[in-house]
Amino acid sequence: MDKSSIGLNSLRQKLDKIDDELIRLFEQRMEVTEEIARFKLVHNLPVYDPAREQQKIQELSQKVKKGREANVSALYSLLFKLSRAEQEQIINKEQAKKEE
Repeated sequence: MDKSSIGLNSLRQKLDKIDDELIRLFEQRMEVTEEIARFKLVHNLPVYDPAREQQKIQELSQKVKKGREANVSALYSLLFKLSRAEQEQIINKEQAKKEE
């Protein structure tokens, strides 16, 4: 194995560790999403809050290096979409239980 392959493997191992941490944080985020869904169900709040999502994307975009704002916007748009889907699934499941 040449030096460039060793260097690349080392960098990939760093990414693997970061990916493990991202998965842990994603799971943690989705756990909070479940709590939010139940709160919204009890208080009859809509799942989708576009103003909140836009505000968060703007705030988060300011925290990255210049030129990466669009990537942060795309990343969080996807996270928000996944969170909404999770919330809708939980709310629909809870409402179906009440109708039984």
